[in-house]
Amino acid sequence: MFERKLFRSDMLRCVLCHDAPCTRACPKMDPAGKLFAVWFDNEKGAAALLPAENACASCPAPCEDACVRPHEVPIRALMMRLFDEVKPDMGLPAVADESLLATDICGTPLENPFLLSSSVVASTYDMCARAFEAGWAGASFKTVCSFDIHEASPRFSAITGDNGSIIGFKNVEQLSDHSVAENMAIFRRLKQNYPSKFILASIMGQNEDEWESLARACEENGADGIELNFSCPNMMDGGLGSDIGQVPELVERFTAAAKRGTRLPVLSKLTPNVANMSPAAEAAVRGGADGVAAINTIKSIVNVNPHTYVSAPAVHGMSAVGGYSGNAVKPIALRFIAELSKNPALSGRHISGMGGIETWRDALEFILLGASSLQVTTAVMQYGYRIIDELKKGLNIYLAEKGFRNVREAVGLGLESVSATTDALERDTILFPKFDTEKCIGCGRCLISCEDGGHQAIQLTKERKPKLDGKKCVGCHLCLLVCPQKAVSPAKKRIQNRSSHELT
Repeated sequence: MFERKLFRSDMLRCVLCHDAPCTRACPKMDPAGKLFAVWFDNEKGAAALLPAENACASCPAPCEDACVRPHEVPIRALMMRLFDEVKPDMGLPAVADESLLATDICGTPLENPFLLSSSVVASTYDMCARAFEAGWAGASFKTVCSFDIHEASPRFSAITGDNGSIIGFKNVEQLSDHSVAENMAIFRRLKQNYPSKFILASIMGQNEDEWESLARACEENGADGIELNFSCPNMMDGGLGSDIGQVPELVERFTAAAKRGTRLPVLSKLTPNVANMSPAAEAAVRGGADGVAAINTIKSIVNVNPHTYVSAPAVHGMSAVGGYSGNAVKPIALRFIAELSKNPALSGRHISGMGGIETWRDALEFILLGASSLQVTTAVMQYGYRIIDELKKGLNIYLAEKGFRNVREAVGLGLESVSATTDALERDTILFPKFDTEKCIGCGRCLISCEDGGHQAIQLTKERKPKLDGKKCVGCHLCLLVCPQKAVSPAKKRIQNRSSHELT
């Protein structure tokens, strides 16, 4: 039902323009919006908004002439594929009602699960207001503190993919550089103008009195919940941020202090810079936390310059260990979310998940492993608040097609399949790969990988098509992962006898 037809690789030269010239040149529809949806894995949302007739069939493609990279993005061909391959496969008509997305944080309603996470993307009134107007359900405001913040410049670096998009992101940024009074004024104004949006006030204190007083001030000025920052890896002074999150006794003590200052729901935001997150999470619960948030950024070093020998970002010839985020950290985030969700000590506690969410499928994975609300920063920094449309539309279509009555029903459905170790995996059968010779272009990438990284089970025929040797294949599926044409898939039949299996 959810087999993908289009991929980012089909449109790698597209730069997802602001005020896109391709749309301004098209008299029939919004090709830029549909390309944006495809990029964010929402091809069905794109197809649902197509005109009734195939407007591209006889069009000379002025969109491609107007493109900022003229004729480098196959816009017409992609629109044709939406008409011909995706639209006929739609399980349901366009889903306009977003009520399926409604959820809550500890009983306080959210119109959808998506919040901005505590960072630069949620650091001023104007930014939060624009995000709320765009459709975000709330924001974890950039961490409020009472001490002076002096940021470095530059303070960002990134690992990029083949087309220049950010895969992993490093920052050495700290907390809000506004005063407590300035931030409280922002909270009051946001709550006055956007009463239905959830304001999650992230705070960091230097001692018990500060944790308590900051929590109290946030409640008095309109916050709907408190998030305790026990996880920032970029603090100049020891004993703050992730230094606290690595010591369960401190997590418990400062959570209890914050709870003394407020009646609002309190989430303890935990650091991933530990072997296991459960000790800190259990300590937070003992301190009275109503839930946890995870993950914050991972301590990292990236991009060492081969000429200056300095890592990035370089500040006057020096760099530092900083926080790593972006889609690259999603597998680590999911591992911690599953750990927290399966911990009986956290039963009934809210889990707010974050760490590499870009598309609705990313978001769904967090939900299936137990997160009830979701937070996003790095994807917003790269693509803007506008991604909320695709997050909501894609998740909404999925929930409707699967027959869920609301998003809450999907929370935790993937947990039973997750084991903490590989001991639980069945090891007596083999699932062969299957080759689609129509899609195959004969590049031989599957052969190369199987020869040098697998079990020498693939040959190429005279027609340059792959042929599997069932006596050698162990079903590792490396060939599925490396095929640039997505021409390899799992076979439907498992082979039971490992000692004498044959290709059938």
